[in-house]
Amino acid sequence: MSVLLISIILLSSCVAERRYQDEVSARAKAEEERARLKSENIGLNARTAELITDLQDAERQLKGLKSDTAVMSTSLRRMTTNYDKLNETYEKLLDQMGKLREGNAADTRRLSQELQSARQDLQEREDKLHDLELALARKEGNVDKMTKDLSDAKAELEDKRLQLMARSKRISDLEGVLARKDSAVVALKNNIANALLGFADQGLTVEQKNGKVYVSLEEQLLFKSGSWVVDSKGKEALTKLGKVLQTQPEVGILVEGHTDNVPYGGNGNVADNWDLSAKRATSIAKLLMENSSINPTQLTAAGRSEYLPLDAADTKEARAKNRRTEIIITPKLNELFKILEGN
Repeated sequence: MSVLLISIILLSSCVAERRYQDEVSARAKAEEERARLKSENIGLNARTAELITDLQDAERQLKGLKSDTAVMSTSLRRMTTNYDKLNETYEKLLDQMGKLREGNAADTRRLSQELQSARQDLQEREDKLHDLELALARKEGNVDKMTKDLSDAKAELEDKRLQLMARSKRISDLEGVLARKDSAVVALKNNIANALLGFADQGLTVEQKNGKVYVSLEEQLLFKSGSWVVDSKGKEALTKLGKVLQTQPEVGILVEGHTDNVPYGGNGNVADNWDLSAKRATSIAKLLMENSSINPTQLTAAGRSEYLPLDAADTKEARAKNRRTEIIITPKLNELFKILEGN
């Protein structure tokens, strides 16, 4: 029977340790995620600024190309008009040449020269007109390309903006959850400290660290040496603590028993400091349940023996400091886990 009891206690200690490590890991993961998202947020802001600058440059270039295209279109219309007029003149000269073919040779040569000159001028204007048409086609192609590039840049900018908004919201949500948890922890710490104010000079301390509230009770407040039976003064303190904790259904309560490094010299069902620390933690957990309406599922009892000392010195004062019970109150992080799982 004693072997079974010891096995159960050791198993409870392992489960408590895993829960504690899981909660520490979850909070660390949240902090890392917040730092990573802030870093990505900075990178996205920088990329957004670059895209906006590129977009403005592209719009200026597009405006210039459109202006050039308009000028070239005007020139093309003028060249077309001139071409039509020259063609009309050429036709008239042909007609006149036909009429004067039988006239004098001098007039014929003059008209022939004028016709040849008109042909050359017409050819030159046709060449210029062709060049203008090619240049206009290239300009229009550039305008189309610039328009597409501008559209692509706007789409990328909008995508980055949406990503930035989503990441900013996640960061804001994470920070909001952490702020609410921190605020709740501070309020809980203050409530506990006020409730246990009368025990501040009797070996009881309340502090906040790592997002948790730590209530530390020295051995002298709870137990006689080598015993795991809580005395009346300790029961009074634990009853007051239980009244505060019963109003906090969303917290986990880990009771840890700690001893010094002096080997246990008792008899009976307690073999060593491991057994003693576990029995003390179990006694306190039971007292918290008996004197309050705390949900048993919130409670975990664990024996830490001598292996987590507050003071490693081999002195009487250090050993007295190490003989303690710590009640660690941890807010549940369900809301934070949901945000992280949504990544």
